[in-house]
Amino acid sequence: MDALTPPFLTPLRRIAHPLGDIQHGIKAVDQGYAGFGEAYFTRVQPGAVKGWKRHSRMQLNLIVPCGAVRFYVRDQDGASKFSFLLGDEPGAVAGAQYARLTVPPGWWVAFEGVGPELNQLLNVASIAHDPLEATNVDLSTFPLEVPA
Repeated sequence: MDALTPPFLTPLRRIAHPLGDIQHGIKAVDQGYAGFGEAYFTRVQPGAVKGWKRHSRMQLNLIVPCGAVRFYVRDQDGASKFSFLLGDEPGAVAGAQYARLTVPPGWWVAFEGVGPELNQLLNVASIAHDPLEATNVDLSTFPLEVPA
């Protein structure tokens, strides 16, 4: 298998407004934008973990507009492992940052709700949902690790 392109973070702007903040997401000129297939929201309860899933063609662009979510990203053999903590409000959950996580095809991904209430993520996917291009395995298949 060819080497995988590593996942990466892009810091996003949050603009304070007295009637409600503005949160940037993604532009067609941004690094990580690989076309638009669909956008969807997923909610994850506090302490709940969803995964593992690997996409063979879809590039993920993950944003957490509400709450805080920890993402676990790894290759098949565990030689490369990453953990990212994204959140909507700096300081609400220690270490969380408002950013976009880009995950190229080929990586296994799981995620955990770490905020105390609603934890919601947005995926701006490069292709529309295609069940034939994704593989799911049981959560117990790989350990959830936060690399040092």
